[in-house]
Amino acid sequence: MIDPRLKVLQMVSHHGTVTAAAAALNYTPSAVSYQLRQLAEELGTELVVQSGRGIKLTAAARTVLRHAEVLHAQVERAYAELAATTDELSGSFTLCGFSTAATRLLPPAASALREHYPHARVRVIEAEPERCFDLLLSGDADLALVINTADLPPSADERFDQRPLVDDPLDLVVPRGHRLADRTRVRLADAADEQWIVGRPDSSYHQLMRAACMSAGFSPNIAHYADEWETGTALVAHHFGVILVSRLARLHDWPVVRIPLHGEPAPARRILAATRLGGSTHPMARTALTTITTTAKTLLPPP
Repeated sequence: MIDPRLKVLQMVSHHGTVTAAAAALNYTPSAVSYQLRQLAEELGTELVVQSGRGIKLTAAARTVLRHAEVLHAQVERAYAELAATTDELSGSFTLCGFSTAATRLLPPAASALREHYPHARVRVIEAEPERCFDLLLSGDADLALVINTADLPPSADERFDQRPLVDDPLDLVVPRGHRLADRTRVRLADAADEQWIVGRPDSSYHQLMRAACMSAGFSPNIAHYADEWETGTALVAHHFGVILVSRLARLHDWPVVRIPLHGEPAPARRILAATRLGGSTHPMARTALTTITTTAKTLLPPP
């Protein structure tokens, strides 16, 4: 319903370069540049200009984008209204989310969508939070579950509807026989002298863990890096250190003990649900959000 070249302009604005926008859209850089030139010629104004080795958007491009965001939100609302009047919804609906959400929260939601809307095509994509917003912007996903971090678009970003869903506490995981293994709960400071296994330095988990440790009064002695819960837990099981693990994460059969944290700070990951602005009122989005919320409350009951 809206000229797809406006979406290309949005992605260039979002990423700052033609190359990054092309990668997010699965286009070639030359295809993105061509569409920008076409749109500029049709509008009769420059949209991008050279700036050093890169480009920058003109004032005219900013004006176009401001109106494009309004148009896109209105189209999302129109689709939602039309869907509400349809007895048998068809088409497609795509859910995306980070690894733990894709494992524990999205499959039940996808199953509910398949049951309620048997004529629709339902997809699930596992993706990191920043990639989830790319998928929403490009139209390749309709609902995303993300971890709230400083790198994400702010809550006031008018392109998206973001809402807090649930807080996912982090538990301390130690090997069996560890000095803390018989505790029913511990403070984070109780593990201050341990060797730590954390995610890579540029990960949101790494930042959350370090900030929590600093708030607890110590700088963690980082011994190993592991981005996957399974890898980190395997290292714990072999006495290479301790780790903080999402309560949503399953630890399988490793000889380890998971201990809830209490007191301040008790770190947790805030999970957000995000759609394009106007998209949260779509019947399929509402069904998915209801199921995700119910599943999260079952897996993460209030203390």
